[in-house]
Amino acid sequence: MSRIAAKFTSLASQGRKALIPFITAGDPHPDQTLPLMQALVAGGADIIELGVPFSDPMADGPTIQRASERALAHGMSLRRVLAVVREFRGGDATTPVVLMGYANPVEAYGVDAFARDAADAGVDGVLVVDYPPEECAGFAETLKHRGIDPIFLLAPTSSEKRFAEVARMGSGYIYYVSLKGVTGSAKLDLDEVATRIPQIRRQVGVPVGVGFGIRDGEAAARIGAVADAVVIGSRIIEEIENAPPGEAAARVRKFVAGIRSAMDASTQGATA
Repeated sequence: MSRIAAKFTSLASQGRKALIPFITAGDPHPDQTLPLMQALVAGGADIIELGVPFSDPMADGPTIQRASERALAHGMSLRRVLAVVREFRGGDATTPVVLMGYANPVEAYGVDAFARDAADAGVDGVLVVDYPPEECAGFAETLKHRGIDPIFLLAPTSSEKRFAEVARMGSGYIYYVSLKGVTGSAKLDLDEVATRIPQIRRQVGVPVGVGFGIRDGEAAARIGAVADAVVIGSRIIEEIENAPPGEAAARVRKFVAGIRSAMDASTQGATA
């Protein structure tokens, strides 16, 4: 069983939902990525999504774009991202790590070499935003061959054909984009998400995580009531961006702990 599958199985047995925070590797500086990952776990993260910085992140709003710019300015690269994961894995053998990014860095690295090196580093899942499932069957199989889950996006506008393709090729979990637009934009429609998630779960057959637009404990708790996982990115990047020098990890840990507490309180209230 993969680390991702084991994590969801363990959480389900406890009646809890996964908290999946996102940070951009190399932001605000490559030396701080490992402490930030450790802070996420200390705050209650179940799975870490680690963004691979890219110069043209089309799905990301201005907050995560700025994070990528800061990381790239300090020389962060896909190879260095894998080195950080390897270092993290040396002290944490259980927390799944998912790389989230774009096709260009992967193709520049070489698909086969990337899958090999990612597996060796301890990566558990990969989500490439601009690899639609209809066009990347070979990539998905390459990842699976190395024991890595290919993770795909679904959106409110996704077609039935897209659902079928994702169900056929995806594993680990599905990332449901809860709103139309880029990360950190618009207002989350919690009622719409509550309607869609049961439909998605029935069709894809793997856990469903929801992201884009979740900014506080109340929204996370409401999403956690219907989804299998809650993904938070832009709001955490803001904590990093606004933290005084040397305090980013502590700020992130405190913020994530608050989200974790709100999610757990909601779950306990529902099962009491």
